[in-house]
Amino acid sequence: MADENNNEQPIAAEAPQGGAPQETRDGGRGGRGGGGGRGRGGNDRGGERGGRGGGRRDDRRGGNRNDEDQGEELIEKLVHINRVSKTVKGGKRFGFAALVVVGDGKGRVGFGHSKAREVPEAITKATASAKKKMIRVPLKEGRTLHHDGKGHFGAGRVNVRTAPAGTGIIAGGPMRAVFESLGVHDVVTKSVGTSNPYNMIRATFDALTTQTSPKSVAQRRGKKVADLLGRGGASEVEAEASAEAIVE
Repeated sequence: MADENNNEQPIAAEAPQGGAPQETRDGGRGGRGGGGGRGRGGNDRGGERGGRGGGRRDDRRGGNRNDEDQGEELIEKLVHINRVSKTVKGGKRFGFAALVVVGDGKGRVGFGHSKAREVPEAITKATASAKKKMIRVPLKEGRTLHHDGKGHFGAGRVNVRTAPAGTGIIAGGPMRAVFESLGVHDVVTKSVGTSNPYNMIRATFDALTTQTSPKSVAQRRGKKVADLLGRGGASEVEAEASAEAIVE
């Protein structure tokens, strides 16, 4: 019993001293718990950081979306892909040439061609080149051309004609891609001569660059649009109504 008392006394005596370690242990456990809390807090912080990062990512993505929304949406048409090869000492090296037409569907269109070792790279380079060389073409009522026109390049000859509503795009191959990207809904075309897509595209653009609107002609000649439209035999009321209906 004495031994037990003796044993109990040191334990009782060490209890206060051991209390601190116990507290330390508890604190250690608390520390672990705190560590767990820290872990949880770390997770919460990580979650906060992740949330912040996620917010930043969302903001960045939102910024890109806003940029896309603010920027104009372009219509890209791949007209032709050609595989080219170069014979070298070890064999043949193949490359690809791409012809791309780009437009905004509202009167602007451009074309570009480029070469690369891979097809996607060639298309990307051709698209970038087309965006730099876009031209504006005046459209009648936003759906067709103001007047007929002709264009040629090399052995390529094209004829373009204005058409009434509901006609559609009567064109084939490269010329259809040009008018779809331009935003024309009614047009009649004819290609005479070569069927080379490069020459057909250039001939089509030669015809489009000669397009003029009554408004621009009236400004150049110092007259009113109604005066120009009234010379075709239309009455003044019809001429004024037609002049007001012209957007560009």
